[in-house]
Amino acid sequence: MKKRIILTILVLIALAGILAGIKALQIGRMIDAGAQFTPPPETVTTTEVRAESWESLLTAVGSLTAVQGVTVAAEIPGKVTQIAFEPGSVVKKGELLLKQDTSSEQAQLPGAEASVTLAKANLERARELLAQKIISQAEFDSAEANFKVAVAAAESIRATIGKKTLRAPFAGRLGIRLVNLGQILQEGDPVVSLQTLDPIYVDFLLPQQQLAEIRTGLPVRVTTDALPNLGIEGSVTTINPEVDAATRNIRLQATVANTGGQLRPGMFVNVAVVLPRREEFLVIPATAVLYAPYSDSVFVVEEKKGEAGGPPGKVLRQQFVRLGEKQGDFVAAISGLKEGETIVTTGVFKLRNGQAVVVDNSLSPEFEHAPKPENN
Repeated sequence: MKKRIILTILVLIALAGILAGIKALQIGRMIDAGAQFTPPPETVTTTEVRAESWESLLTAVGSLTAVQGVTVAAEIPGKVTQIAFEPGSVVKKGELLLKQDTSSEQAQLPGAEASVTLAKANLERARELLAQKIISQAEFDSAEANFKVAVAAAESIRATIGKKTLRAPFAGRLGIRLVNLGQILQEGDPVVSLQTLDPIYVDFLLPQQQLAEIRTGLPVRVTTDALPNLGIEGSVTTINPEVDAATRNIRLQATVANTGGQLRPGMFVNVAVVLPRREEFLVIPATAVLYAPYSDSVFVVEEKKGEAGGPPGKVLRQQFVRLGEKQGDFVAAISGLKEGETIVTTGVFKLRNGQAVVVDNSLSPEFEHAPKPENN
C-alpha cells in the first residue's frame, strides 16, 4: 500500500516537472520573439524647414472711439414741440434736431426790440445835444448805458430761443431717439446720440519696452471677430506723452478709415502695428510641434542604412526647439533646426524617438499664412 502511494506521488512530481519545463520553454520562445519583433513603420506627412522673411508686428487689443461723439442734451428746461430728425439717420453740421416751446420768449422779443429802437433814438439825440453842449456828459453816458441794457435784454431773449432750438454740432450719424413730443425736458436731459464714424479712432496699449520702436505714422491693421472678413488699415496718429505708472504701458491712438460705417465706437478689435523692419525666420507648421512643459520638440526624419543586407529606411529623431512668433498656420523656430531638414507635420503626439516611418504626403493639409477657416 505504501509503495503504491509513493509511486503515485513520484508520478505526479514528474508530471509537474514536465509541465513546468514545457511552460518555461514556451515563455522563453515568446520572450525571444518579442525581442526580435519589429513594429511596422508609421505613415507620416512631412515638410522641409524653410527660411522666410516676415513682417515685424506689434500686436495688441484695442477699442474703437469716435473722432467726435456726444449725446445731444437740453440746455434749459422746456417742452418738446418739434422733433426734426429720424433715428439712425446721417445729419450735417447745423441741421435742426429738436425745438422746445419758445412762445413766452417770442412774446417778449417784440417789446425788447422796441426798447432797443427807443434807446438807440435817445442815444442819437443825446449825441447831437452833447455836441451842442445842451446836455452834460453824464446825461449822454446814461443814454448810452440805457441803449446797451436794452440790446443786452433783447440778445438774452434771442439766446434763450436759440438754446431751445437744438442743432447738430457736427456732421455724423444719429442714434436712438430718447425724447417724445410734449415731453418736459430738464437741463441736461439726453435727446439723441451723435457720432462721427468716418474716420474712427482705435485706442490700444503697448508695453513700455516697445516705446523705442513706435512712432506716429506707422501703418496699423485692424481686425475684429464681429466682422471676420473685414481688414482695415490706418496709421498711428497719437502717442501718449506719459506711461501708466500702474501697468507700465503706453497708450496709443490710431486713425483708420471707416467708409462703410461698419466699425462702431465701443467695439473690441485686434490691432497690429507694422514695423519698418523685416526679419528672417526658419518656419515650420504649428502642427509639427509637440508641446510639453519641459520643452517643445519636433520629429526630424532621417535616412537609416539597412542592417544585415536589409533595405534602407527612414527613422525619427526627436529634436528640441525654441519657438518664436506665429503667423497663421506657421511658427518660427528660433533654435534647434536647420534649413532644409525634413520634419513630421501631423500626428506628432503618437510618435517616439527612433521610430521607423514611411512618408506619404498625399493627405498632407495645406498650411497658409492667413488661413480663413470655413464655418462648417
